[in-house]
Amino acid sequence: MFAVLRAARKSLKKSTAKLALGLSVLALAACEPGAFPVNGGPVINTDKPVPVALLVPYESAEPGDLALAQSLENAARLAMADLQGVNIDLRVYPTGGQAERASAAASQAVADGSKIILGPVYGGSAKLAGIPAANAGINVLSFSNNPDVAGGNVFILGPTFDNTANRLVSYAKSHGKPRIMLVNGDSAAENAGAAAIKNAVARQGATLVAEQSFELSQQGVVQAVRPIASAARNTSADAIFFTSGNDGAMPLLAQMLPENGIKSPDPQFIGLQRWNVPASALSLPGLQDSWFAIPDQQLTANFSNHYSAQYGQPPHALAGLAYDGIAAIGALVAAGDQNALTAQGLTRGSGFVGVNGIFRLRADGTNQRGLSVATIQNNQVIEIDPAPRAFAGAGY
Repeated sequence: MFAVLRAARKSLKKSTAKLALGLSVLALAACEPGAFPVNGGPVINTDKPVPVALLVPYESAEPGDLALAQSLENAARLAMADLQGVNIDLRVYPTGGQAERASAAASQAVADGSKIILGPVYGGSAKLAGIPAANAGINVLSFSNNPDVAGGNVFILGPTFDNTANRLVSYAKSHGKPRIMLVNGDSAAENAGAAAIKNAVARQGATLVAEQSFELSQQGVVQAVRPIASAARNTSADAIFFTSGNDGAMPLLAQMLPENGIKSPDPQFIGLQRWNVPASALSLPGLQDSWFAIPDQQLTANFSNHYSAQYGQPPHALAGLAYDGIAAIGALVAAGDQNALTAQGLTRGSGFVGVNGIFRLRADGTNQRGLSVATIQNNQVIEIDPAPRAFAGAGY
């Protein structure tokens, strides 16, 4: 368990570096002359194959990037085969997992006549790729989940902390758990998650009764347990919302808090991350009766089976984003509208049906996804509130 926490610190350092890159690129983009027009985008001829650029990290030196790139391309091509009456001319461009190469790839895609860009993966790459695309009036559907790089012509397809926090706080309040305590590790990623939780608490009219952060180390977690337990009791918190995952501090917190008299469901433990990953975490006593959000499990299983039948192996965890991107493009083009790939088309209120459930793109470049609420009981994941199958209203 302690070894897992040490390994997680290395992963968090890498995540922090990527987030910092995204923020620095954001400042760079802000200096670019001219702003992408509201509802901007290309005019397309729906009677001909629509040129779509796919930017993926082929030629990267990072472990795992090649397999990720291949799985994203496979999923995109699987989606193309499933389209009805829509022809897409998919053009694949390697980014090497680097922001500068992503920008060059986007420039080449524009020169080659692409009408929309799908990818790249990393936030910094997405923001730099968005600059030449914006200059050409082209929108970007990135696989990133970093909201700091969204906006203008850059949309992110990855699930966001804001979306997950909003779903869980809404469920907590409607089920008699409005008094929420926030607990987070002191890192860029977990601090961003904490901000999302606080925004969701305010948005849903719940009450933030306490906050407790801790240093991401074994000693930091151990020292924080008693203050967390004391604050939970003193504030009569209905729920404790954690930003940590099972690759970080959560296994240790789930062990030590019950030893100090704080155990779900009183107060209710809520996780911003998916506590059913890895599968071995399901046996942790401290995570029983906790709440967390998961994608629509039936649709997720359908996609995994479909992909495995075609390619002989399971899809990468992010592969569904490429399928979603092609499916959204196909649904818009099928309507025969020459403005299908403008921001107005991409942000239609009804959204789209993706492989992990419904989703829609928002005007600020972020997204909203339909999620289920799940718990762990008897070492098994139980869905306690199914994901919606359609959007109601304009969203949060």
